[in-house]
This record gives sequence, C-alpha cells and structure tokens, in this order.
Amino acid sequence: MPIHLCNRLLDAAGEIILGKDRALRLAFACLLARGHLLLEDRPGVGKTTLAHVLARLLGLEFQRIQFTSDMLPADILGVSIFNQHDTAFRFHPGPVFCQLVLADEINRATPKTQSALLEAMEERQISAEGRTWPLPTPFFVIATQNPADQIGTFPLPESQLDRFLMRIALGYPDRAAERLLLAGEDRREVLASLRPALAPGELDTLFAAARQVHVAPRLLDYIQDLLAHSRESAGFSLGLSPRAGLALIAAARAWALLAGREHVLPEDVQAVLPAVAGHRLRAAGDAPASPEALVRSLIEAVPLRG
Repeated sequence: MPIHLCNRLLDAAGEIILGKDRALRLAFACLLARGHLLLEDRPGVGKTTLAHVLARLLGLEFQRIQFTSDMLPADILGVSIFNQHDTAFRFHPGPVFCQLVLADEINRATPKTQSALLEAMEERQISAEGRTWPLPTPFFVIATQNPADQIGTFPLPESQLDRFLMRIALGYPDRAAERLLLAGEDRREVLASLRPALAPGELDTLFAAARQVHVAPRLLDYIQDLLAHSRESAGFSLGLSPRAGLALIAAARAWALLAGREHVLPEDVQAVLPAVAGHRLRAAGDAPASPEALVRSLIEAVPLRG
C-alpha cells in the first residue's frame, strides 16, 4: 500500500490549509476516486486556495475559470475561428482543456453556461463543430459556489449537482489555526513556492491502489440498504441513484486508502456519506432539512447487518 504517498500529500497540504484536516482528506479522497469536487462556503475561507494546493501537490496542469453572469458556453469549451490562410474554420480549445479546472463561483453563471460543463464532467470530452474532442487525462473539475442566499447566484440544477462526487464546506478556522494564519506568511507567497509532492507516475499508482481496495459483500449489502432506504422512506422526496452508490463505493475506497488499509470498513462509508449524499438527498414535505441532518437520519435508520 502506498501509504507514504498519501501521508506526503496530506502533510504538505496541511501546512497550507490550516486546521482543516478532515476537509483535506475528503478532497484528496474525491480526486483519488476520480471524481469532481464542489466546494460550497462563504467567500474568503480558502476555497480557491485549496484548489491551487491540490493542483500543485498532484503536479497537474491548472486553469482557473472565473464564472460571471455574462459568460457564454464558448468561453469555457472553446470557439471556432476562420483561418484565412487555410480558408477554413479552426477550433481553438477553451480553458476546460486542462487536467484540473477550477470553476470559481460557478453559481454566478447562468444555467446555460453551467450546463456547458455537463458533458465535460461526465464524458471527459466535449463536442464541437461536429467533432468530439477528448479532454486531458486525468481530468478534474473543482467548482466553488457561494451560498444561495447571496445576491446574483443561480442554483445548480440537480443534474449538474449529481456530476460532483462530493460537496464539502471548509468553514471558518478555529482560533489556533486562525492565529497561525494571521501571524504566518502570505498564503500566495507560500503557494508560489509549493512544489509537487508526487513524482511522475505516482498519481497513477494511487489511482490503481484505490481501485484495488477490497469491498466485502456484506459492505455492499450495507450500501444497498442505504440506497434503498433513501428511496423508500417517507422522509425523503429524492433518494440516491445508482450513480450515487458507485460514487459512495469509490469514495469509501479512497478514504480507506488514505488510512492505509486494503479493505473498506463501515466507518469509511459513514465518513464519506455526508459529502457524497448530502447534495443528492431531498427531504419530503415543506420543512427543509439540512444535508447533515438528512444524512444523519439515514445512517441512524439503516443498521449494519450481523
């Protein structure tokens, strides 16, 4: 097990993102599971910094796209421009053609522009001018969004939310971490000097190791019970899809890998469930329930089989 690689990543990231060990572990688990990540929180808590840290430590090509209300799909995917020399249109790839794309403040763009990422995130390719253009490998989208109650936001539709393997929040740092942040170096200067924590090929080693983490049949029974309860219980108006089940397995495998284990435990499933299922579940009735409360009720309602 390449636990030394995992520890190297977590230790290096923890020196930049202070006091957020669980959020960092979830973010790395999301990427090792080959999923896309949605960071939802208030401005100024380090969402963009976290994306920069992940890209640099993993040694990935990085591109930031600042979403605005007047952005068009072509601003993301690319555009065809007439070339006078060739007397033909030539496709110029947009910023989405990068290994790690930061979609900053994605919910400030219109739904039409948001949907431009759908094919890219799901198929890891885009279609333009009657042709299919593959995206780099690996390909990740890390999107940030501000709380929906802020002015000028367009809520992400369920089809777009479902493309994100995880949604996490950073929150404010505790007092000790904030003191270190205030008294330490400027984060931008620290980021500028940050070097990849992995050598070429080591990220592929981690991908392969995550896929090989064993999931026992009884654990699959537990995951299926969670999915079934979310669909059948009167407390949920929208349950978990088979895609959510696959995401849960992949995330639990990556979480176990980061803990240095070759098999998944029920505690791994429960640890990643809030980040994987929180943005996919909907409460029944008029009274809204927080994602945390919905996931907690799901865990409490589904016992482990003996």
